[in-house]
Amino acid sequence: MSAESKIEWTDSTWNPVRGCTKISPGCTHCYAETFAERFRGVPGHPYEQGFDLRLVPEKLTDPLTWAKPKTIFVNSMSDLFHKDVADDYILAVAKVMEMANWHTYQVLTKRSERMRDLLSTKLKDAAALLHIWWGVSVENQKHGLPRIDHLRDAPAAMRFLSIEPLLEDLGPINLEGISWAIVGGESGAGARPMAKEWVLSIRDQCRQAQVPFFFKQWGGFNKKKAGRILHGFTYDAMPSRVDNPVPLKKERLAMIEQVKAIIAMGAATV
Repeated sequence: MSAESKIEWTDSTWNPVRGCTKISPGCTHCYAETFAERFRGVPGHPYEQGFDLRLVPEKLTDPLTWAKPKTIFVNSMSDLFHKDVADDYILAVAKVMEMANWHTYQVLTKRSERMRDLLSTKLKDAAALLHIWWGVSVENQKHGLPRIDHLRDAPAAMRFLSIEPLLEDLGPINLEGISWAIVGGESGAGARPMAKEWVLSIRDQCRQAQVPFFFKQWGGFNKKKAGRILHGFTYDAMPSRVDNPVPLKKERLAMIEQVKAIIAMGAATV
């Protein structure tokens, strides 16, 4: 994927893992799978293997090459905490995020139990860093609300929710310890509808809990036409980002060599 992103709540994407498998109703019309499968079998394309899960260690150093601070969505085309991604590889990704701390990282998962467990143990240092935001996807009550509890149980300094696609009324949400909430409807062919009342309920709960609220889109077949205006307003609230200095080029090159050494040691093998 390109370093630049059209996703409203981020600047760039970084995909050291590609591909995934479905685990809940939010995955039914996965945009990433639809995109990747278009290129299955195209020689030399990044998605020549379609949406099959695979590691991409040659992408690990990307954030270290970007001198301009960015907000980066990590694995927009996968899930870092997929069961087939080894702990060592997840640690290598986290190491890069720790090193390239002039960026802000948004790590989003549906595998919330594994993320909770690793943030409590092997990823404890990364969990404490304010420039790494850890989030879970929330699409309904059955699958989404338990993920919020798992996230809250993790010792993360920054926790966020991506409530997209919102498939039903979530009812009361425990927002204790949550730093940000994104809400959006499903888009594309076969998009499932989202009721305005569901969105307003979340917005009002965020107001009461003083959680920044970001309304991404209404969705539908033509998401651009449907837009992202809610009751006459555009909601773009986000947490403040950490302003860390950018190291000199020679320092960044040294960091890149450190990551290459990690790869050479076998932590980032497919």
